Amino acid sequence: MKVLISGASGLVGTELASQLRALGHQPLRLTRSTPKSADEVFWNPAAGQLDPTVMESVDAVVNLAGATTGKIPWTKKYMREIADSRINSTTTLVNAINAAKNKPKVLVSGSASGIYGDRGDEWLDESSSKGEGFLSDLAFEWEKAANKADTRVVLVRTTLVMSRKLGALGKLMPLLKLGIAGPLGSGKQWWAWISLEDQARAIIHLIENESCSGPYNLTAPEPATCAEMIHELGRQLKRPTFIRVPSLAMKLLIGIAAEELLLCSQKMKSHRLTESGFEFKHPTLRESVGYVLS
Repeated sequence: MKVLISGASGLVGTELASQLRALGHQPLRLTRSTPKSADEVFWNPAAGQLDPTVMESVDAVVNLAGATTGKIPWTKKYMREIADSRINSTTTLVNAINAAKNKPKVLVSGSASGIYGDRGDEWLDESSSKGEGFLSDLAFEWEKAANKADTRVVLVRTTLVMSRKLGALGKLMPLLKLGIAGPLGSGKQWWAWISLEDQARAIIHLIENESCSGPYNLTAPEPATCAEMIHELGRQLKRPTFIRVPSLAMKLLIGIAAEELLLCSQKMKSHRLTESGFEFKHPTLRESVGYVLS
C-alpha cells in the first residue's frame, strides 16, 4: 500500500512510517517545506493547499497533524493554534479526498480521549457521550470535519503514549529518575494509555480491516490510575514516588492544561479494537513500562 501521512515527523508518525516500511508498504510524508525526496508531498494546511491528484495514487490517508498539547501553559493564542492546526489539516485532507477522481480507500483521522471530558470512575467506550471542556469541544469538531470525507473514515481516539522516546512522559521521567516525583493531584484519576508500538500497529490494523469504521479508543485493555502508573515507573526504576504534587499548585502553575490533561479522569475501554481482531503486544501496565525503560 501507499499510505499518505500528515504529522509524519511526530512521535507516532515516525513509528507508523517505520512499521509500514517493515511490512513492505510505502509511506508518503506530507511536508510544509519544499519536498526533498520522492516520499515527500507538499501541502499548506493553513491555506488549504493540497493537490487532489495526490489522493489518486494512495491507498490510505492517516491524519496525525496538530500542534502539540504538551506545550504548557496554554495561552488563549496557543489554544487557538491547537484547534486550528487540527481542523485546518483535517479539512484540507478531506477536501482533497473529495475532489479526487479515484479516492483512497480509507481515512484514519486523529481524535483524542479528551472528547469524553473528566468522567471520574465511569467506564468509557465509543458509545459514551461527549464531555465538557476545551479538548472535548475540539475533538468533537475534529471528528465532524473528518466524517465529511467521501470514503471509509476511522476515528482514532488517542491517549497517553508510552514510548522509549518519552513523549508525554518526557517532563516526568527526569524527576522519577531522581526520586523526586509522585502522584499528580489525588492520583485517583484514570489515565488511559497505550505503548507507541501498539499505537502504530493499531492504526495499520484499522487501515487493513475494511470492516472497521467510526471511532476507536486506542487504549490498552488494562486501565491504570495516575498513582498506579507513577508507582510502576518508580518500581521499575527502583526510585521512590512519595512526593505528591497538589492539584492547586498544578492549576496555578499550568492553568487549564492541568485540568484537561493531567487531573481529568478517563477510564476507557478498547473493546471495539479487540473485537476487530487486534492483539496488543503490551496489554498490561507492567509490560508497557518495561517496554519504555528497555
